[in-house]
Amino acid sequence: MASLKLSELLTNSDGIAIVDGGLATELERHGADLNDPLWSAKCLLTSPHLVRQVHLDYLEAGADIIISASYQATIQGFRAKGLSQEESEALLRKSVDIACEARDLYYEECSRTSVEDRDDNKILKYRPILVAASVGSYGAYLADGSEYSGNYGNTANLDYLKDFHRRRVQVLAESGADLIAFETIPNKLEAQAYAELLDEENINVPAWFTFNSKDGENVVSGDSLLECASIAEASKKVVAVGINCTPPRFIQGLILSMKKVTTKPIIIYPNSGETYDPIIKEWVL
Repeated sequence: MASLKLSELLTNSDGIAIVDGGLATELERHGADLNDPLWSAKCLLTSPHLVRQVHLDYLEAGADIIISASYQATIQGFRAKGLSQEESEALLRKSVDIACEARDLYYEECSRTSVEDRDDNKILKYRPILVAASVGSYGAYLADGSEYSGNYGNTANLDYLKDFHRRRVQVLAESGADLIAFETIPNKLEAQAYAELLDEENINVPAWFTFNSKDGENVVSGDSLLECASIAEASKKVVAVGINCTPPRFIQGLILSMKKVTTKPIIIYPNSGETYDPIIKEWVL
């Protein structure tokens, strides 16, 4: 199953595949305290069983693609917590291992549960399932809300961003994930950094890029969405492009805009329509 490609999954599912939903929201529903610079990645240290359960919940709800708990998991962030380089890299691999374990548990559940004994509230169907390794933006590491503004200051130039993400991407590419999901990309600069990094490191695991928008036309930094999506379209390493962390009212228009510049599959994440307040570190209406 690990060699399954996104294109094959879409072919097998009539052109539509279901991505899972918010990880942090569900972790909190299960009792996790995420008030930490590591956010959901904190659970890789404190409660990996909750991460596994949330992955399993989404599979039982019908997800075809589950995304690892590595969005805010960076080597730099773990090192700031006192972990070694080796321990930090191990946690990145662990995020993918947990998702793969949830997939295995789901398949076991499908195999041992007869049709008569199945819960109507669970979708227990043996089907192709992909695990995507999440890569959050530089702003997610900063934990100051800048992934929702794209304002990184003057220090974070192209080379700086590539070097920041380089080892993390290398580790996740070797983790056994089926995809690498570059999520909540707030500006054109970081999209370019990712595209160049994929080429420089000869990453062979297919990737997708998803951007966020607050006006329905541009990414949150004000950069043109069409220019950002064109970077993804030009990269042979990128197999899909889309939108996440964006109010639902903008989604249809953004899809139509992206389709002007890309022929690749479009990825859309679910969203409640709330806005993140970096001061109180909460989502507000």
